[in-house]
Amino acid sequence: MKSQGVGAVQRASADSLLPARPGSRPQPGEPGSTLAGLLREHVKGTTEQHRTSQDAARQRLDALGSSRSGTTLHVAGALHLAQRAFLPPDEEGYARLRRLDSSLRPIEAAFPQVGTDIEICRLTCAMLEGAWRSRALAPPREEERTTACACPLCRRLPTPPARTLDDYSWRQSAGRPLSVKAWPYREELDSVLTAGWIWVRQMNDLHQDLGLRHRFEDDILVFHEYKRVIDTIDTTSLTQLVEGRLAESFSTNSARALVCGLYAAHKRSADEYWLQQHHAGGVVLPQTNPLGQSTYPLLQMLDCLFWHVSPDTELWQEEHLASLLLCRVVDDMADVRVDALTGEISNFWLADMPTHTKALYAACAIALIKYGCMPEAHSSMWNTWLMTSTIVWMGLTGRHALWFDGITQDLLPAEACPLCDLQPHACTGILTDGTTLTISARPTAPALSVRTAELSARCRAQYPRTWPLLDAELHAFEALHGPWHGNIDSAWEILRRTYVAAVEASMAAPSTERARHVQQDAGAVGSEQFYTLYDPGTGREDTALLAYMFGCAHPHFLWNATGYRPSALAGDWLDG
Repeated sequence: MKSQGVGAVQRASADSLLPARPGSRPQPGEPGSTLAGLLREHVKGTTEQHRTSQDAARQRLDALGSSRSGTTLHVAGALHLAQRAFLPPDEEGYARLRRLDSSLRPIEAAFPQVGTDIEICRLTCAMLEGAWRSRALAPPREEERTTACACPLCRRLPTPPARTLDDYSWRQSAGRPLSVKAWPYREELDSVLTAGWIWVRQMNDLHQDLGLRHRFEDDILVFHEYKRVIDTIDTTSLTQLVEGRLAESFSTNSARALVCGLYAAHKRSADEYWLQQHHAGGVVLPQTNPLGQSTYPLLQMLDCLFWHVSPDTELWQEEHLASLLLCRVVDDMADVRVDALTGEISNFWLADMPTHTKALYAACAIALIKYGCMPEAHSSMWNTWLMTSTIVWMGLTGRHALWFDGITQDLLPAEACPLCDLQPHACTGILTDGTTLTISARPTAPALSVRTAELSARCRAQYPRTWPLLDAELHAFEALHGPWHGNIDSAWEILRRTYVAAVEASMAAPSTERARHVQQDAGAVGSEQFYTLYDPGTGREDTALLAYMFGCAHPHFLWNATGYRPSALAGDWLDG
């Protein structure tokens, strides 16, 4: 992250960024408002190139009969909403913040160019501590979540199935289902998370090498698993490295990675502390948390900014930040029930905000996935493939509940479906000035291109019940994307074992076993076919098609992951 002047938000000393000691009254500017102001000061407006690309995409859809008019739904900009005040940390939380600061100081002294990163880290950790204590001591506001809403989105919210912790044994990040190493050495990087990052970087860097494609030894990949973070970061050795001024082999990017690793270690330590208090009977943690529409993005932005490395010139662009946040929303949509069971605080669907707001954010994620299927979306910034690759990676690892929790019986008709008719949108104002979604008749291509027609023909021959639905979705996809030039064999193998299999399961009698089979086989086909997405000729084409089918196509298995059924906390499995 490129350090910049904070302007109206004056840089504070490390001590002043730490919250007051327990017993003091919560102050509205400590630290959420300060963090929101810092981010507002850094955010850069949408680029002219991005606006031009959006206009070109809109004009192309208009030519296919897309309508600009229809039902509109507005999402307020999160950074301009009032920040919720949290209780100050307890003594243990205050001690954790002091330890964090002692680790951040030598990095800040040696690498002043990451001063903004460090300031965000301090503020975010302070807010996290306050949010946990407020969750434990302040009762949730149930009335905000139970208010009935008749909007087109809330009317389609699904009823979620009940789950237990054992249902999520597949959620661990290391090893399966991507059994082939992403790198020929460095065993600790053999994980589904690392493979996903490498793939995204190759897609982003296909035509120009910005020096980010293979930075696996010098960036956040080293710190990608929360459960290993504390063991990975040796503060004493870190201090020696920094004080030794090993700038030749220890770059600014490494300093950023260390800041992120320290944040991850702090987050896990705070999570486990409060869960231990809960299990010991010291506090009773509710199945909600005090994160609202303004505080949730603030807590998530540190994760987003660090996990997804981008060029400094693009880091604070509004369109980049919107993509980062909505990728996190997709993750939280699908992961909600396991996080409810483990008690983790940062999950979006456990946040203390109205159901309608959550539905709006889910719709924004779907609208951005649709936008990411369009060629105009990928011309202006390096990280524009992030959302489309995220949804495909989730579907092909089995790590999230896209198929397992997304099986719904008795498919609703696609006609007049607000999710099908949700127009593609870049959602660039979701953090700042807000964004407005439109629901109107979706465009459809008059005829399929040669390769897409072959996919349709294979489905008609092998799965005649599903064929009308798949054929209609392929027409809708090509309206967004244009003629598809992907790998027919690998795309069909993946589709028939994920999307088509899930649709077939939805037409049959309810069966948890059948749903689990689809979810597990999605991971198996991901292990078998993931390498095909690296192909420079067809990888992006296949990614766009799979992103549409996994995230946007009727019956919207992604949307079916928005449901949430609370149950008792049952573990501290924080392998997020």
